[in-house]
Amino acid sequence: MAIDQRVTTVASTDVGWRRKMQARLFAFDFVAVAVALGTAVIIRFGDETDRRVSGLAELSYPQTAVLLGIAWLATIAAFGGYSLRVVAVGSAEYHGLARATWSTFGGIAIFAALFQIQFARGFLLVALPLGLFLLLVGRLAARRMLVRQRERGEWVERALVVGSPVEVRYVVDAMERASIAGYKVVAVATGGTDAEFELADGGMLPEMGLPEDAARSAVISGATAVVVAGQSSSGPTFLRDLGWALEDTDCDLVLASRITDVAGPRIHWQPVDGLPLIAVDMPRYTGVKYLGKRAFDVIVGGLGTLALMPVMLIAALAIKLEDRGPIFYRQERVGVNGDRFRITKFRSMVPDAEAKQAELRARHDGNAILFKLRADPRVTRVGRFIRRYSIDELPQLFDVLRGDMSLVGPRPPLPTEVDLYDQHVHRRLYVKPGITGPWQVGGRSNLTWDESVRKDLYYVENWSITGDLLILVKTVRAVIRGDGAY
Repeated sequence: MAIDQRVTTVASTDVGWRRKMQARLFAFDFVAVAVALGTAVIIRFGDETDRRVSGLAELSYPQTAVLLGIAWLATIAAFGGYSLRVVAVGSAEYHGLARATWSTFGGIAIFAALFQIQFARGFLLVALPLGLFLLLVGRLAARRMLVRQRERGEWVERALVVGSPVEVRYVVDAMERASIAGYKVVAVATGGTDAEFELADGGMLPEMGLPEDAARSAVISGATAVVVAGQSSSGPTFLRDLGWALEDTDCDLVLASRITDVAGPRIHWQPVDGLPLIAVDMPRYTGVKYLGKRAFDVIVGGLGTLALMPVMLIAALAIKLEDRGPIFYRQERVGVNGDRFRITKFRSMVPDAEAKQAELRARHDGNAILFKLRADPRVTRVGRFIRRYSIDELPQLFDVLRGDMSLVGPRPPLPTEVDLYDQHVHRRLYVKPGITGPWQVGGRSNLTWDESVRKDLYYVENWSITGDLLILVKTVRAVIRGDGAY
């Protein structure tokens, strides 16, 4: 009875936070859509808000905006926008919002063409981009709130991880590194006979016994999700039987596979006579998709250069006044396909910094390949400031416009670093290096070498324009906070 009461309390608590989160998401979306449509009406019509839509039952534009808003929110819901499986994890949430928005306005265009309805184009041209922007900003705010909850150990799924000891250690370690995903491992089931199971970092978790008893173990441990780590060795019907056993519980069944390390967005299910085959698209590094990335770099990079020109002029003046040395620092880096180019940055160190590097390597406190000192004596006073807020990187916008770099991509390495690469790390050179990238928003100089490589390789094989936009937005936040910059 005690166990039943505890599990009932746990389930009601989980349902509570899920409903609160979904209500929060809907509230953010409602405000974003309402503001976008209201702004579009005001900008397009001003005081003439009683204007009618030709051919649409003589509805006024405010009335039409209400109907459009309802359709917009309904489409977001239909595209899974309120599913907590995608919230705060990766870019799927943002892709869904973009698809729902384009589908809504695409449907309006088709509807208008079929029934000869004439919408004011200015109204739609304001509502669409403004609405999508506000939706994305709202989701970023909601994600940040959720992260804060999860940092306090709240609003998480309690997970029971089952599988072989090696796979369980791998999955638990990944879940602890990605706490934003919202899983807190409370127990494991590896078939061990000890009361506790030792993790890769030396920590201990309760050992629940055989994976075949996972459903019962989940109830005992208070888990709300059973995570199957890797390829099960418990027989061909293990997953089917586990799924059936969990049907009458509030537990989710989650499968963890190492294939998603670098191929997540390229995975496709192909059911063949009841056998779920997994097809993985091979990454491509040429073609129309990359022409689109170049166009994105030129347009956004050009606009960014114009907008940030005053900041660059002030930085250049400060550098010159401090020690009368050169303003820019140019250094050979390795670009796409191993081609060499000279990167342009604002000088943040004393003029003879490279000559002093050899004697400082003994004090190196970073990884074995990247040379980074937290308190580098070669950095000037102005240099410390512009490094903290990544102002020293701004001249790389000119490298983007020249075509040597991209706005988003792997970190541009030195030739000496590339010489030390393992074979698989050379895949970082399959795309242009970026001013910012997953390393910039994922920890900057605080990352270990292995973490940097993992993030960059995932980006190289799975990038998208929407993902690039997301990284750019996250970069602004990371730069303002100044975390991991030295």
